[in-house]
Amino acid sequence: MLSIDVFTSDYKPIASTVQGWDARQRATWPASTATLVHGPREAVLVDALITAKEAHDLTEWIRATGKVLTTVYVTHGHADHFLGLSVVLDAFPDAVAVALPEVVPLAEEQLSGPYLAYWESLFPGGLPDRQVAPRPLTDDVIGVDGHELRPVRVGQSDTDPSSVVHVPDLDAVVGGDVAYNGIHMWLAQTDRAARSRWQRALDLVEGLRPQRLVAGHQHPGADETDVAGMIAASRRYLTDFDAAVEAGGGAADVIRAMTAAHGERGNPYTLYVSATSQYPAETADGSR
Repeated sequence: MLSIDVFTSDYKPIASTVQGWDARQRATWPASTATLVHGPREAVLVDALITAKEAHDLTEWIRATGKVLTTVYVTHGHADHFLGLSVVLDAFPDAVAVALPEVVPLAEEQLSGPYLAYWESLFPGGLPDRQVAPRPLTDDVIGVDGHELRPVRVGQSDTDPSSVVHVPDLDAVVGGDVAYNGIHMWLAQTDRAARSRWQRALDLVEGLRPQRLVAGHQHPGADETDVAGMIAASRRYLTDFDAAVEAGGGAADVIRAMTAAHGERGNPYTLYVSATSQYPAETADGSR
């Protein structure tokens, strides 16, 4: 019998912001999840967070289960999902960290100087002392006490390539940034074509027919069982963002339209960065 437990790291203040952000508002990084799929004896962790503190808290949470951590699976190459790996692997030295072979080069790129400097600017002094990249996964499944977890390639989410983990025995899909749950979606690295591909990734997740969907970014305490609602809301967000970009004259227009339609979502800084990325010559206040 398998079980799923979710560790949610709350919204985190960030120190560096993009040009034009109102400094009177608190800029934060979105709440993020790390998910433990476990049987009577073994456990697999999906994603490993980013700061040293939350990774240490995560390891204590895992240790309290009494399970043997065998594997850490990284869903995609964004560092906020795996910079905590070194802390987790130090606590569980027999575990291995893996990702799809095509994800590994992007993860390694995130550990290069310019990218690490960016992450350090957001969390000064808060990152682990050393960094570890996942190894390529060499099998189609990950075993947990005789049960199978199935990494599923989905292509585009907030980056490409991306994946999720299907847990057939529990009718669950875990991790990744395909569907967001109650948080503004990170669209800063997308254009209209990428967002269309993202819609197809949502099709793939929906086709797995999960009864539970754990988002890589979800509001603390969010309902993980309203799968249809979560997927529909993610689809609507992408569609509304496309319409706002097409109709608006600049980033400020997009932010106003998306706030009116999706203002209940957490982490408005994500929306700000996503909107300004569509108009690189200006800031969200309309200046150039």
